[in-house]
Amino acid sequence: MMYSSRRKPVLYFKEDRRFLARKCNVFKLFCLCLVVVLGSLLWLQLSCSGDMGRPGLEEGALPRQPCPPDRPAPPADDPSWGPHKLAVLVPFRERFEELLVFVPYMHAFLNKKRIRHKILVINQVDHYRFNRASLINVGFAESGNDTDYVAMHDVDLLPQNEALDYGFPDRGPFHVASPELHPLYHYKTYVGGILLLTKQHYQMCNGMSNRFWGWGREDDEFYRRLKMAGLQLFRPSGITTGYETFRHIHDPAWRKRDQKRVAAQKQEQFKVDKEGGLTSLRYRVDARKELTISGAPCTVVNIHLECDQTETPWCLLS
Repeated sequence: MMYSSRRKPVLYFKEDRRFLARKCNVFKLFCLCLVVVLGSLLWLQLSCSGDMGRPGLEEGALPRQPCPPDRPAPPADDPSWGPHKLAVLVPFRERFEELLVFVPYMHAFLNKKRIRHKILVINQVDHYRFNRASLINVGFAESGNDTDYVAMHDVDLLPQNEALDYGFPDRGPFHVASPELHPLYHYKTYVGGILLLTKQHYQMCNGMSNRFWGWGREDDEFYRRLKMAGLQLFRPSGITTGYETFRHIHDPAWRKRDQKRVAAQKQEQFKVDKEGGLTSLRYRVDARKELTISGAPCTVVNIHLECDQTETPWCLLS
């Protein structure tokens, strides 16, 4: 009996310790899970790019993904904002990580400026070399009768200064990404990046030349078209943010540009195309889809361009 009475307290004491240890482990596990969840939410908030006020990316960094919206995005077409409506024409091929940033950002930017708009992503799905000018021509043709001016807009260039004007350019073409503000291109005849035109002015130029396959030179040729059409080019004034006015999210290491010059392309790239443009455009629409990216609407038009290889054999890489 003495032995039994001494053993019972010891046995009960050991069981209590095991119970306390088990309870402590569950509490620790709960705390660890809570820390992981809170850390994940904090990382998402810091890493996403939905906030227009967030600083830009370092050069060469991949673009951040847009934040999930807290509420549905406001409409892009509010008639109370004025009589004019902008078609944002985005020539595009395979740069989806940039598109995920561009569409929500530009939708929010233009809404804040009370610009009626729709975003058209002209996606080249054929096997020819990329043709930015032809894609902009296609975007113009597919923009519909509900818009009266267009923005030729690169997908990797985001305006950071809300003072930039995206309004109706009734006086003449308005080069938003002027050489004094663009982070990369600073020569006086540069008209690329972001250029606004009324539809009437774009037709006066017969659009852009379809002869430029691969990267570059189509903007320089279009500058000459503007001059030949007698149009005066306007640019921003009073912008003090300099080369910080835009955020350039293109990564040259990740997305190498097709700069190869094939056969007679070296000589042809400096000529003015006096006949080609909207009137010589040939393409086929493969699909047209209405999408929403982080609450922001856009229209993606998948198209196949046609190439006359007797005229521009450099549409194919040899």
